Amino acid sequence: MHVAADVSDYGFSQPFESKARLLIVDDSPVDLLRARTLAQKLGYSVVTASNGVEALEMVRSQAPNLVLADLQMPEMNGLELVQEMRSGYPSIPVVIFTSKGSEEEAVKALKCGAAHYVTKRKLADDLPGVLETVLHAAEMDRGRQKLLRCLIRAEHQFCLVNDPRLIAPLVQFFQESMAAMELCNENTRIRVGIALEEALCNALYHGNLEVSSELRQGDDTPYRQLIAHRLQESPYRERMIHVQASLTRQEARFVIRDEGPGFDPASLPDPTDPENLELASGRGLLLIRSFMDEVSHNATGNEITMIKRPEKKLP
Repeated sequence: MHVAADVSDYGFSQPFESKARLLIVDDSPVDLLRARTLAQKLGYSVVTASNGVEALEMVRSQAPNLVLADLQMPEMNGLELVQEMRSGYPSIPVVIFTSKGSEEEAVKALKCGAAHYVTKRKLADDLPGVLETVLHAAEMDRGRQKLLRCLIRAEHQFCLVNDPRLIAPLVQFFQESMAAMELCNENTRIRVGIALEEALCNALYHGNLEVSSELRQGDDTPYRQLIAHRLQESPYRERMIHVQASLTRQEARFVIRDEGPGFDPASLPDPTDPENLELASGRGLLLIRSFMDEVSHNATGNEITMIKRPEKKLP
């Protein structure tokens, strides 16, 4: 049975259901106003700060659901803010702005704890989807955690039809299992959730449906239309996504395989090269490699293995 869905269901941004509080941090009044106006139109309750020091004060007093921060600021820059948030407020994810010239710092920020990034040049296009992705990854049902903490090992196998609405619940399921085993703090669970979502979306859109990410450059209408078409067309609609997960208190291992023809991972632009940050292709792989400890593909490129281990506890 194949579930018919509207284009709006295919992983694209929708307004967040509850009114989330967003803290925007930027020393540029023009960029700050632009981001604030866009976020408010999306339904977010917005507070602002002009640098990292002021942002930390706002975090203590306003308790935002997430932070959107520029990288280049006086007093405390975006990278330093990410590090402070990870150690002091790990449950509040940080999304970073990138602009021309800050690409290398953006890669460092992702490795240090940032949950995602948006480029200022494509802010209006990317911000809605990025904020929704991060907020959904951050959501967890805290009421179930006491029971789940008794879990010491879990093995899961899923065979998913090509329905994008299955991705978020599956990611949340794995996040809850990781929380139960105390594999990592909430900040890291959010980042792992984003990596899993990217890998599942790659398996669905690029693997099973064979839709190229290059169609997302500029106007992504052709990208959406081709997805909608292939979800109803053979052989694409019959393909499945196979997910295996093995979780213990020592390691979380995820294997995701699609039934598409595969690809040569070496043919993608190097996602860790700051020059490629604005390219649609390789964006997901950059996040996956930044957030997981080990990442590998099979020979045909239609299977990815991702491993996350517990963080070393600071004395």
